[in-house]
Amino acid sequence: MENTPLHSQFLLRPDITFLNFGSFGACPKPIFEAYQKFQLELESEPVQFITASGLAYLKKSREALGAYIHCHADDVVFTTNPSYAINIVAKSFPLQAGDEILSTNLEYGALDRTWNYYCKKAGAKYIRQPITLPLVSKEKFIEDFFKGLTDKTKAIFINQISSATGLIFPVKEICDIAKEKGLFTIVDGAHVPGHIPLNLSELKADVYTGACHKWMCTPKGCSFLYVNKVHQHLFDPLVVSWGYESAYPSHSQFLDYHQTQGTRDFSAFLTIPKTIEFLTQYNWPDRAAECRKLAHKNYIRFCDLLGSKPLCPVTDEFLGQMCSIPVKTSQPEKLKQLLFEKYKIEVPVMKQDAQIFIRYSIQVFNTQQDLTILYNALTDILAHTDLIG
Repeated sequence: MENTPLHSQFLLRPDITFLNFGSFGACPKPIFEAYQKFQLELESEPVQFITASGLAYLKKSREALGAYIHCHADDVVFTTNPSYAINIVAKSFPLQAGDEILSTNLEYGALDRTWNYYCKKAGAKYIRQPITLPLVSKEKFIEDFFKGLTDKTKAIFINQISSATGLIFPVKEICDIAKEKGLFTIVDGAHVPGHIPLNLSELKADVYTGACHKWMCTPKGCSFLYVNKVHQHLFDPLVVSWGYESAYPSHSQFLDYHQTQGTRDFSAFLTIPKTIEFLTQYNWPDRAAECRKLAHKNYIRFCDLLGSKPLCPVTDEFLGQMCSIPVKTSQPEKLKQLLFEKYKIEVPVMKQDAQIFIRYSIQVFNTQQDLTILYNALTDILAHTDLIG
């Protein structure tokens, strides 16, 4: 397909400059229509859908996802979001008093809370190892990270793309080193599928979760949990239901535990084949590359405007389609609200501990004009308010 912006394929409001694809994604019309068809089929014959035809669709969807992320279909289960997936893992992970989970200080806040909760219950510790910003090299990142390693470390937990900073972490290298040290590896890849290449057979993490409703463009509430087959017995379901001691067990306890959970609308999970068809039709890797170029081309310009330094070298090694600009403001919520209400720009103002960032996302419908609108708005705010110091 011709590489023109795909505004017409999305349902987004035309009056909003949408630069926040990273938070919840946005679903293209053909995929959303497929989603609604599954919902209509569910309501037209709910018994058959929930107990028979829907399960066949679910198997087909797992197979398509497995091929897309390079793992066996029976090693992935669908979850509504990565937070749900990590809760499955953290609740059942065999922690003892004094054990440590090694992470970074640049993880997603909801999952920091998840690990803190379960570590406290076990008398263990969740270690948020400081990472030096700006990043200068993979080697320095790895050095910083493993400074937090002790003889009490049982597992590592790390995001592959940091939500607040937009930074891509050297997860393959981290996992390789962790495996050499006998550590269990858990990766939060919420922003990865459809954004940067993902090959689980090469990454070899023990556990991986990703969101399909972000950069893959499925309807909301479609994510996955991958667990290496040798570890699947460790993880109990969050919801104990018909899959536990099933009267009709399948070939996989992992699937029974986490897939059979009573009445729910799992239509979003079923859109994976249509989603992959859509991404293939529109040459998604090439389009993603163009989005990265646009995002990167503007990054230094925004940093200069806000008197900030970039968080890393501006290359594909550290940045995808999201860029976060450090901003000096004591009122991040008010700044975000002003950008939306006055300037009609949807862009997050993110907090990570004491640091604050404006993070723009570039997707296939975005153009240079969208970033110019944001630049002009920030210029106006700098000139006429005290929100940015």
